[in-house]
Amino acid sequence: MSNFLFALPDGAGVVPPILSVAGALVRAGHDVRALADPVLEPEVRAVGVRYVPWTRAPHRFVRGEATEFLRDWEARTPAGSFACLRDEIMVGPAARFADDVLEELARERPDVVVAEAVLLGAQLAAEAAGVPLAVLHTTVMPFPAPGHPPLGPGFQPAKGRTGRVRDAVVARLGARLWDKGLPALNAVRAEHGLAPLRAALDQLLQADRVLVLTNAAFDFSPHGLPPNLRYTGPRIDDPAWAQPWEPPPGDAPLVLVSLSSGYQGQLPVLRRAVAALDGAGVRGVVTTGPSIDPALLPAAPAGVQVVASAPHRAVFGQAAAIVSHCGHGTVMKALAHGVPVVCLPMGRDQLDVAARVEAAGAGVRLRPGSSPRALRTAIRRVVGDPAYGRAARRMADLIAADLAEDRARAELEALAAGSRAPAVA
Repeated sequence: MSNFLFALPDGAGVVPPILSVAGALVRAGHDVRALADPVLEPEVRAVGVRYVPWTRAPHRFVRGEATEFLRDWEARTPAGSFACLRDEIMVGPAARFADDVLEELARERPDVVVAEAVLLGAQLAAEAAGVPLAVLHTTVMPFPAPGHPPLGPGFQPAKGRTGRVRDAVVARLGARLWDKGLPALNAVRAEHGLAPLRAALDQLLQADRVLVLTNAAFDFSPHGLPPNLRYTGPRIDDPAWAQPWEPPPGDAPLVLVSLSSGYQGQLPVLRRAVAALDGAGVRGVVTTGPSIDPALLPAAPAGVQVVASAPHRAVFGQAAAIVSHCGHGTVMKALAHGVPVVCLPMGRDQLDVAARVEAAGAGVRLRPGSSPRALRTAIRRVVGDPAYGRAARRMADLIAADLAEDRARAELEALAAGSRAPAVA
């Protein structure tokens, strides 16, 4: 049995895949505990993981707009959205995340620390303490790589010299945005006796493993990757808070509308989606998630449900399409079931996920501000054209190969075994 300490923020879609990994370790007989927000305590305990609360680091007790730290929907520019993530989660509170992790390491030293990718403070704490570190990245690959588009704008892979120049310029601009936080990050590293980094995202490269929880083919199969990076496939477990569900009556195609489980200012998009389902010739189920009260949406048309939650595994077993913000976890669940996607990316990694859905031929992309009429047209197109379903089923076959073996668990077990191995004389 190995001992694992997870460091987990309440990051909406990042929570179910990380707890899926933690729960798999528990079922394999390992001792797992998690530093997490108090609002996550029921979900942590539901998978058999011991719960430890953040105390100094940012944390919250309830979900909703008022308690969100990452208020990137208020940013006026993409640069402002980057700055919000950098300053409010990744670098700004890094010292406080580090202090909480170091205190827990002193109380009970694990074989491996497993940190979510944005928690740079938790990562440097493991590095400072000399504990093996694995980083879990729950979306597409974050590092620059030959032929791989830079993260953020939702680009397709470059074609020709113009595309390569585009990628190089955007990658440099992105690096500059992240590196505005580098002096503060290096100051925290210095406090803990660590050498300075040349770039802020190099903190990820200090880990023994970076496990990318997506399908490599979906992510344009990049090459020239850092040696510590592994693609281990997506996790498609439903969250513990998903409620039992029965489909609406009838035999028309079923369409799921599901936007972020965290708050991203998505209420107007949800309202337009409900309006779009009216007259689309489909049945619908609209899940609002724990941050939006279903009562805030208009009365649903005939054949359409509006509910707080439903288990996606059950819905996708019957769905013909999903309308989604293109959070990575939701898209992976849809494609794992061969369900095509109408993409309404609102920010964060969602434009990049939507670009990969389009490249796979498994859906279409619209602006989140699209009218109900435009959205209704897209729903009819994706439901009515069998090419989208065929492309989604091709992705389902690739994802099935990922799900056939738990490579994330295996990587963590190997890392733990190596940390306990006796020194070679």
